Amino acid sequence: MSVTPLAHVPTHPAPRFRGRIGRDARSGHYAVPRRYRLHLTPACADGLRIAVVHGLLGLDDVCPVTCLDPVPDCPDGGHSALRPLYEASAHRYTGAAVAPVLSDDWSGRIVSTHAADITRDLAGHFGGGRPALYPCGAESETEAVERMCAQGIERAAQRAGSAGADESERAAGLEQLLDSLGSLERWLDGRAYLIRDHLTAADVELWVALVQLDTVHRHHLDAAAVQRVAGHPTLWAYARRLTAHPAFGTHLDLDGIARRHHAHCRGLEAAGAAVQILDWAAHTGRPA
Repeated sequence: MSVTPLAHVPTHPAPRFRGRIGRDARSGHYAVPRRYRLHLTPACADGLRIAVVHGLLGLDDVCPVTCLDPVPDCPDGGHSALRPLYEASAHRYTGAAVAPVLSDDWSGRIVSTHAADITRDLAGHFGGGRPALYPCGAESETEAVERMCAQGIERAAQRAGSAGADESERAAGLEQLLDSLGSLERWLDGRAYLIRDHLTAADVELWVALVQLDTVHRHHLDAAAVQRVAGHPTLWAYARRLTAHPAFGTHLDLDGIARRHHAHCRGLEAAGAAVQILDWAAHTGRPA
């Protein structure tokens, strides 16, 4: 998949911990079933990505998951349940104890808080005999999709709905968002998946970006903008089809996403909040 590179605009704080799972005992954090544990909430985008990858790989018995409340219970946006892990991992740690976290049950310390590294390590070291979510030779395509989702969808949607931006900046954000969606619409025409003939991590990235677009960013767009976003039938049919897949739909916590959004959002709600693009709950078969 060919995607024009976009200037990097960070949308999240830099991860505090970026350890990696290695291949053997000499690497320190080597791959052993049930050594590692995930701490996450699928109500946040990174947590949802990891949960779906974990589900696609069938790792319930290999890497247990501790689910956290969708809304952090600390004033700094952290989770009190994660504070002991952070304090054990960094002397006199004073930052927020944020999720997601991959921890090492052997040492009681954090391996990584970097979502992209976590999913790659789960797939690379525990994915033998399972779906190839990061297929060999598709690295640049996967990274292009990640950039487009982060910048062309998430960041652009934030700009388009920013209450503090002027009209020209919001319009530029909307046009960038629509350009990205249009490119994906054309690319998916006649294709079941993004970069291969089977599900990959690129599909997880795009599905999560579309979930966030409809359940979070839409609330700050006007109705006309949402109608234009919705005017990509192939793209939204793709999202609907993936939602019906158990590894995707079972992790979609719509109530948790709404609670998290309302707890953290300081923007103004716009008319687009009333124009839902997909009835996500209907396609998961679970109540909203």
